[in-house]
Amino acid sequence: MSPPVTTPPPLSRLTLAAYAAPALPGAMLLLPLYVHLPVLYADTLGLGLTLVGGLLFVARLWDMLTDPLIGVWSDRIHTRWGRRKPWLLAGLPLCMLAAVMLFLPPDGSGGLWLLGWTMALYLGATMIQIPYLAWGAELSSDYHQRTRIAGWREAAGVIGTLFAAALPALFGDNSRAGIGTIGIAVAVLLPLCVLLALRHVPAGHAGTPQRLDLAGLKAVWRNGPFRRLLLAWLLNGIANGLPATLVLLYVSHVLQAPADFAGLVLLIYFGAGIAAVPLWLKLAQRHGKHRVWIGAMLWNCVVFAGVPLLGAGDTLLFLAISLLTGLCLGADLALPPAMQADVVDLDTARTRRQRAGLFFAIWGMATKLALAAAVGLAFPLLDLAGFSADGGNDGAALFALAALYALAPVGFKLAAILLMRRYPITPDRQRRLHQRIARRI
Repeated sequence: MSPPVTTPPPLSRLTLAAYAAPALPGAMLLLPLYVHLPVLYADTLGLGLTLVGGLLFVARLWDMLTDPLIGVWSDRIHTRWGRRKPWLLAGLPLCMLAAVMLFLPPDGSGGLWLLGWTMALYLGATMIQIPYLAWGAELSSDYHQRTRIAGWREAAGVIGTLFAAALPALFGDNSRAGIGTIGIAVAVLLPLCVLLALRHVPAGHAGTPQRLDLAGLKAVWRNGPFRRLLLAWLLNGIANGLPATLVLLYVSHVLQAPADFAGLVLLIYFGAGIAAVPLWLKLAQRHGKHRVWIGAMLWNCVVFAGVPLLGAGDTLLFLAISLLTGLCLGADLALPPAMQADVVDLDTARTRRQRAGLFFAIWGMATKLALAAAVGLAFPLLDLAGFSADGGNDGAALFALAALYALAPVGFKLAAILLMRRYPITPDRQRRLHQRIARRI
């Protein structure tokens, strides 16, 4: 007779807040790495865009290489404090030091300084991020509780992104003082938030240490729901990355709005995303995570399809579109990572192994690949269309910008929706998986 499946008690708000806390300073690193640092090192320090772009590309390759290594090692190493917590503590000093060195470079800092400290920052952040995500998957086996965990974490991440966007503006955008405050803020907030999580959040159920072997890799590849979810996440990531990459150009050349208007757009977009997270969590409890995510992507497509119709001066309409699409951000951030925890359950039920670190490492690689693909698609295609960032563009070039900004993301999201239509892990199936795990482990 199968053992009864009991619903674990819900995590308290204190526990959820403590677990979510490290996501705030962690997210503060992302925006500056893509927006502010290239300008600081290329212009202020005189390295040039070509050299800076090449060095950051090499550092990103290094970052993607370390993801699976950290994921596998965090699955294998078991301590009295669990498998995940020691990694956060180990990555903390490296991440703090690298953030200060990278964001507060001394005069005369060259390419080796940028490359070395960027690689160090990526390594420290990966040592924290991959075990941190796997830890969240192991805090609860309940289908809906995992949505709450991911929702709190991603909301904290959005707040961190807004904080990072606001800090440089206090000192003048792209000034050395403004960018330096981000490094100092991360160095101060990261240890406080990590120690808060280590103190108040349980280690979670991690099982026995695992090693990476060929059979394990085959099991991950044969996990059909994981492959479907991963590809949908990649396509949706490209869809979100294209507007993020092109928003400054779109605001300046199509809407012909002042430069500070982009800051208002980001504030409304991310603010709406945070405000909508509780709504998406409630809808997911009633209708299931993948169905609600599909609905959010459809809503985003319908609203965003009207962007190419806008022109110079249509700023109020664009703010309304930013608000309506921002509401979908909470679903994009909270629901897929919660579903990722469910596909780990499928692997555990089939193989009696627990490889959350490896799964979330692959997830992290897909996230980074989506951002890189968005940049790699956007600028070459704009160049082919004859678009110039210096101005003087004709109607065809401006339409190409609007199409890449809005229509291409709609196409990628529709492809992701088609993939998720037959996603098989429902709340009932997840409960059956948990029953199998309880019986076999």
